[in-house]
Amino acid sequence: MPSEFTFLMSGFIFGLSGLIPGPLLTLVISESLKYGVKEGVKIAIAPLFSDLPIVLVTIFILVHLSDIQPALGLISMLGSMFLVYLAIESFSFRGTDINVDNVNPKSVKKGIITNFLNPSPYMFWFSIGAPTVVKAIDIGLVSGLAFVVTFYITLIGSKVVVALITGRSRYFLKSRNFIYTIRLLGAVLLIFALIFIRNAFSYFGWL
Repeated sequence: MPSEFTFLMSGFIFGLSGLIPGPLLTLVISESLKYGVKEGVKIAIAPLFSDLPIVLVTIFILVHLSDIQPALGLISMLGSMFLVYLAIESFSFRGTDINVDNVNPKSVKKGIITNFLNPSPYMFWFSIGAPTVVKAIDIGLVSGLAFVVTFYITLIGSKVVVALITGRSRYFLKSRNFIYTIRLLGAVLLIFALIFIRNAFSYFGWL
């Protein structure tokens, strides 16, 4: 049976997926290059404000679907496909090159809007995050909190680190170390995709 540590590690790995290039990470890098590390850090914390309604709504829906095994099986399959998509994005990553000349003026509000309009948080919380929290709460509230807290600490922390490194050297974003780190993350996400497929089969009664 999964333990608090299992969900803590899951939160850590999924939080690291925030390093995969996307609209918010691009904005973190852009703001750091043009306006300094402080502005990049402000953008990095945007999920704390924009994700709350997404998290609450998806968890509320899934709690009421928790007795419908086929629905949870379908959601787990969607989660596995989303993880495979993220893994493919990781494997195809060849470095980040940002043109700061076309960046709009700095604004924390811009970071919140960018993340709120980004489909990835919705996909993550509906197909991966919320089902994991529901499963964790079946074990205990501490397990659910371990996943959520670790996820956001890692998600935001990883983007803050990118902002700090970008402020020192923009060339790190195209370095082999960064590229290999992202690709290694892709391999780990594929393992989680297989776990979600196994969970889906279990919900469907095929295991």
